[in-house]
Amino acid sequence: MGDISTHFDRREFACHCGCGFAAVDKRLNEILEDVRCYFTMPVVINSACRCPDYNQKIGGAKKSQHTKGMAADIKVMNISPDAVAEYLERVHSACSIGRYDTFTHVDIRNIPAHWDRRSN
Repeated sequence: MGDISTHFDRREFACHCGCGFAAVDKRLNEILEDVRCYFTMPVVINSACRCPDYNQKIGGAKKSQHTKGMAADIKVMNISPDAVAEYLERVHSACSIGRYDTFTHVDIRNIPAHWDRRSN
């Protein structure tokens, strides 16, 4: 059991700089729980909350949803990022979804966006 939902702890969402920023939007957490339950595999959060300084340091977008606790870059164990993106597009079509070679970006901005940054 996680401390903010069945499968997730707040520390998994925390900014990597160590500043303590770990405010996760409830809707994002619900989507990640759904992904976890659908695939029945652990969801690894590569990056979620980012303070503005850390976001700038790693070259994140100026208006990144990560700085609002409304985005996560995830990997689902033993599941391809494409399969994760396809599921999100089918079931959570109001989300923004970014496709990358090794992870899937999901966020809950007001106007959904979709992009593909895979190398192939």
